[in-house]
Amino acid sequence: MRVHVVSDIHGNSEALARAGDGADALVVLGDLIDFVDYHDHGGGILGRVFGAEKVSEFARLRRNRQLKELAEYARSLWASLENAADVVQEALLEQYTRLFAAMTVPTYATPGNVDVPDLWPRFARDGLTALDGDVAEIGGLRFGFVGGALLAPGGRVRRTGAWFPYLRTEDDYNASVGKLTDVDVLCSHIPPAVPELTYDVVARRTELGSYALRDLIVEQRPRWSLFGHVHQPLSARTRFASTDCINVGHFQRTEVPHVLTW
Repeated sequence: MRVHVVSDIHGNSEALARAGDGADALVVLGDLIDFVDYHDHGGGILGRVFGAEKVSEFARLRRNRQLKELAEYARSLWASLENAADVVQEALLEQYTRLFAAMTVPTYATPGNVDVPDLWPRFARDGLTALDGDVAEIGGLRFGFVGGALLAPGGRVRRTGAWFPYLRTEDDYNASVGKLTDVDVLCSHIPPAVPELTYDVVARRTELGSYALRDLIVEQRPRWSLFGHVHQPLSARTRFASTDCINVGHFQRTEVPHVLTW
């Protein structure tokens, strides 16, 4: 059995269309949507709506961690539109139409923090299985899926031009993890809370990992824990409690799927 695994596609439908070549199945670990493209400021939803120059300023404020100024700047951009909700909805649907069409082999997908799970049922079809807090059998192994990312303690989800990131409270996230039983392969968007897996060496910050995922690994001892989210991890792979924990890579940039065979 050969399964290809990708995460953090961020709008790269051309590479996604090739990701399943030679595979019996494709596993997608979220972040299909490209909301802000920090490599191509004219790309992504923000670039499409406001243009590269304004996104360059957005990126500068974020890079300098001027968070108050960034929030004010983003609000001013969206306030300049009369129909922000319609504009974002149209852009999201356009990206999802391309991305889901690019999944050309049997695909098992869970959403990431920049995805909008409520829109996914519109793209339901044979050969595409969306999972979040669910287990699917693939090639005789039990794959457990949990999507989204964790909301920072005390934080709240902020609207960005009629779009909400898929950020979850710890209780909500842990409830989905708790539905996964007898898992051979643990599939999530974010990593388990293991320091070398959660630290981004370029952003120079630690992303939130899940202690519930870490506990599941200790208790159920899956063969593999697969995830993305951290684009430039301190360690892309490590063993924890006898499980091989693997960041499958920032697919938008690498365009190379991680390969599982058994």
